[in-house]
Amino acid sequence: MRDIFRLAKRPDMTARSGGRRSRWIVILLLITLVVVATQSIPLYIDWIWFEAVGFSSVLLTILLTRGLLALVFGGMCFAILSLNLFLVHRSPATDVLIELEDHLGLPGRFILERYTKRFLLPVTGALSLLAALQAIDQWESVLRFLYPTPFQVQDPLFHQDLSFYIFRLPFLNFLYQSLMTVLVLSTLLVALAYIPYRGIQITGQGLRFSRWARIHLLCLIAALLFLKAWGYHLSTYDLLTSPRGVVFGASYTDHYATLPALRVLTVLAVICGVLAGTRIWRERLTPFLLGLAALIGATVIGQMVYPSLLQRFRVAPNELDLETPYILENIRFTRAAYGLDRIEEVEFPADENLSLADLRKNELTVSNIRLWDPRPLLTTFAQLQEIRTYYKFVDVDVDRYRLNGRYEQVMLSPRELSTDHLPSRGVWINEHLTFTHGYGVVLGPVNRVSPEGLPVLYIKDIPPVSSVPLRISRPEIYYGELGNEYVFVNTGSKELDYPAGGENVYTTYQGKGGVPVGSFFRKALFALRFRDIRILFSQEIVPESRVMLYRRVGERVRKVAPFLRYEPDPYLVIAQDGRLFWILDAYTTSDRYPYSEPTRQVGNYVRNSVKVVVDAYHGSMSFYVSDPNDPLIQTYSKIFPGLFQPLEAMPLELKAHIRYPETFFAIQAQKYATYHMKSPQVFYNKEDVWSVPRRRGEKDVPMEPYYVIMRLPREKTEEFILLIPFTPARKDNMSAWMAARSDPPHYGKLIVYTMPKQKLVYGPQQIEARLNQDAFISQQLSLWGQRGSQVIYGPLLAIPIETSLLYVQPLYLAAEQQSLPELKRVIVAYGNQIAMEETLDRALGSVFGKTPPLATPGAPTPRIPSSIRELANRALEQYHKAQELLRQGNFAGYEMEQKRLAETLRLLREQAGSLP
Repeated sequence: MRDIFRLAKRPDMTARSGGRRSRWIVILLLITLVVVATQSIPLYIDWIWFEAVGFSSVLLTILLTRGLLALVFGGMCFAILSLNLFLVHRSPATDVLIELEDHLGLPGRFILERYTKRFLLPVTGALSLLAALQAIDQWESVLRFLYPTPFQVQDPLFHQDLSFYIFRLPFLNFLYQSLMTVLVLSTLLVALAYIPYRGIQITGQGLRFSRWARIHLLCLIAALLFLKAWGYHLSTYDLLTSPRGVVFGASYTDHYATLPALRVLTVLAVICGVLAGTRIWRERLTPFLLGLAALIGATVIGQMVYPSLLQRFRVAPNELDLETPYILENIRFTRAAYGLDRIEEVEFPADENLSLADLRKNELTVSNIRLWDPRPLLTTFAQLQEIRTYYKFVDVDVDRYRLNGRYEQVMLSPRELSTDHLPSRGVWINEHLTFTHGYGVVLGPVNRVSPEGLPVLYIKDIPPVSSVPLRISRPEIYYGELGNEYVFVNTGSKELDYPAGGENVYTTYQGKGGVPVGSFFRKALFALRFRDIRILFSQEIVPESRVMLYRRVGERVRKVAPFLRYEPDPYLVIAQDGRLFWILDAYTTSDRYPYSEPTRQVGNYVRNSVKVVVDAYHGSMSFYVSDPNDPLIQTYSKIFPGLFQPLEAMPLELKAHIRYPETFFAIQAQKYATYHMKSPQVFYNKEDVWSVPRRRGEKDVPMEPYYVIMRLPREKTEEFILLIPFTPARKDNMSAWMAARSDPPHYGKLIVYTMPKQKLVYGPQQIEARLNQDAFISQQLSLWGQRGSQVIYGPLLAIPIETSLLYVQPLYLAAEQQSLPELKRVIVAYGNQIAMEETLDRALGSVFGKTPPLATPGAPTPRIPSSIRELANRALEQYHKAQELLRQGNFAGYEMEQKRLAETLRLLREQAGSLP
């Protein structure tokens, strides 16, 4: 024993202990400095970027909130852990004789104390750091907690405004979980720390607690029980988003079994906490242990046994009667959460009396029927208009323009630069200084076809050539859907503008996009940020240069407003002055809306509250509020003043191109297929469930919504509509169709047109089945397939005209050798009649008996020569080409050329017939 005390008092041990403590402090400081240095450079670059785009206040608000959260929760964790460990350290020393009874065989307290203190300090620091890192991710829930906006709607169970569940409850749950985690860790660390301090010993009589350790642990347990009582109380509100019942939200069992059980558990947890506190002055733990046993038993019975028995023997035999009030609430809140309560329902007779006069009356609708599908059209654009290997078309978007006084639906695709396809891939100067932007767009009508079966283009080539009064004055695309991590402009290196024949045209950036390089210090920071030393030593990058980062539109807007969700596909708009702008739809969402049925990866509340506009040249961003009645966007507007603008502030030339977003519309259609049923009995029995028709050949893929220009029933003018049909579940006939209006002043209004239940109206899949059964169509398709060509089916579009439905489907043909899709046939189905012809006007003529005189009905639009000699030369050329293809064995190409020859001979006959 004397040796132990002599060893404990040696001065060199104290010195070494102090040295080790100093090394720990130095190591922690070095780690902190490394973390701060690695994070500060990207943070500084982000700060100057936010300043450049004009949203530094947004970043400042987020950073201050994250910093305060880290300080508060990290400090709270450190304070609680340190206080408890300090109390352990200050615990009175036990008698030496008692230490000798320890069966663990540990050295004396004075020896272990130094090692314990050295170990607990980094553990406390590490746990506090983890708490701080976890807390900073909760910045959004904290800001929403501080700036709630009332919904002016109360839940039927607790009579709380819905803002409590969406804005306040998430943060309260996080606060509870954080405090519970810290207290549990404190209790475990304290219990472990008391072992070397001899506050807890394992002896022959069992566990022995010192009075100090006993009081300390009982205080912690009491605090845990009081906190658990608050947790039970918070859990009662979670019943409103319970998935356990027949519908989402509180069910009969939740209301009459789980809710009372949680209230009982709340009271029992408080009683147990009081009992734990009273045991501080009394030795007997029996009352506290009995209370704890009662709490555990009540938890098992109240949360598992009783709800299960009630559900099985009371609810299941009478489910409809007992669950009806909760089904009604689920229907009401789900319809409100997805905006389905705003839908107007109108009967659609689906008559079969459509005439030529009706087609003439709806000439603008018929002439805007979309014959080009984005998928094959994207391949065609790539073959015809990419010009160079490093230009790529990412997507084809549908929009509308007023051209020559006519409202016309068009398909547009920007020509973007892909650094992955540069011929000199890996050359740093080319990727970051020379090839910096895409160039121009391709734009054409949705329904016009050349004699070769290819799309007619209004805007094409490099530089852009336009055949309509729509000019592009600023064709450079520095910000788009493609783009590498960064580029430098205004450098000493030549910046490619566009290729011109065998030479290239170079340019100098004249815009305001990007961040100025400025000093050598900034240049060094950019080199560190992008981890590329070539930036630092490049002589081409001068102080006047600008670096463009976050160039992809989706990434760019998410950087500014990460709290919004975004449509995956932005679309490009050509303004009246010829500049290019991206428009992107943004959503506010929540997964805490009471009773509302959730959607996977979205939540159970969604609004299309924001339209974002991004300048393709300057990179500037504007956020416009499209749904000012949404409480979530009102809250974000209070959190970030100056970020959002009213929709009225959007320039009219851009406002004319906003459209109802496809993703939001598809979600609403999916929900409305079930939640159009308002009767709880019909809803429970799923008597009238609808579904979105499946795409051809893809059983699990629903048909996509599609845009059309059409005149809605009872309306006087055509407008831009997003449309989708419905069929009954497990049936193929049409039951309804939903339309979303995109043109002002009716933007955002939804209308559902329901079919008569006593009448059979063919649905898309039934029309496709009839097409497959048509002998002529099947024979023609089989013939094409046997000749080595691939038949590509376009979307089957249901076009409402007056009070009837007209089906149109384009067919494309692609030779396997060249894979260039060409529009070869158009199928029209109306009632019991089906026709497949080379053009839409001929197919309509076959169905209705005579071709309607339409302005641009989708017919080929070749240039008709005035000279018969020119026609004859063309026919001879086509004949020789067809013979050459026949000799090569290219039967698909031979048949195409024969069709072109037939068209030329028809024109020749018309020209000859016009001679005197």
